[in-house]
Amino acid sequence: MARSAFADSLAEVTEIRAREPGRVAALLAARRKRATLPADGRLMLVACDHPARGALAVRGRADAMADRADMLARLRTAIDRPGVDGLLATADVLEDLLLLGALEDKVVVASMNRGGLAGSAFELDDRMTAYDVQGTIDAGFNGAKMLLRVDLDDAASVTTLESCARAITDLSRAGLLAMVEPFLSRRVDGKVVNDLSPDAVIRAVHIAQGLGASSAYTWMKLPVVKDMARVMTATTLPTLLLGGDPTGHPDETYAEWAKALALPSVRGLVVGRALLYPPDDDVVAAVDTAVSLVRAAA
Repeated sequence: MARSAFADSLAEVTEIRAREPGRVAALLAARRKRATLPADGRLMLVACDHPARGALAVRGRADAMADRADMLARLRTAIDRPGVDGLLATADVLEDLLLLGALEDKVVVASMNRGGLAGSAFELDDRMTAYDVQGTIDAGFNGAKMLLRVDLDDAASVTTLESCARAITDLSRAGLLAMVEPFLSRRVDGKVVNDLSPDAVIRAVHIAQGLGASSAYTWMKLPVVKDMARVMTATTLPTLLLGGDPTGHPDETYAEWAKALALPSVRGLVVGRALLYPPDDDVVAAVDTAVSLVRAAA
């Protein structure tokens, strides 16, 4: 694809969206694609699907991800670093990057269920409001990711289980990666809280890996918790570690990642806010550190 087919600025992205929306499909069809797993068997992905759930906060700053230009600049810096294989995001983000020419030769994972808006009365209703399976296929992406939060006291959780199971089945039939991020969740004083105890994560893993008519293309996306070695005995599925909303010192986080990356089944990282919004604002250094941890564990 000639460089002239891409936008040189966000203003041009908006102009293309207004006057020539069909260019998105054309660029997707012509995009240089790549296999999901690199030769070393490790995967380093950057995540940016939080804004679609209205989750804009990072390290206590409520509007950290609110500025679109700033967010896209950070994201482009991150995915352009050596050793970064690709990204996970919703259609609005992916198509902005597509129009800017930033998705060439990248592993791309589509984010599916963004309906459980952060802080809402329906936050645990994780409906498929972003990509669906057919949209993932049509876009030529490597697969799709789904959030699976199960509240054992909420009968509506079975709807999320059913929709995720259907998506996993359909992705498997298409030969595409089905990435599942499972949690046992509950409301505490009206706020949704994920249970990050090892036993709860283990139980969530067993629930998630049993979904669908096939697990052939299913991967786990799991938080790094205490006793991670015991947690990872719960599955044979390839697993990527998530970063979550960072709170501690980055060096402590990196040490936890390094230890978990050495475990069987763990194949890499899929991290967003911790890399895009590090406390010192040095995205390059944060991403390069994460890449070094992933590749060192190969």
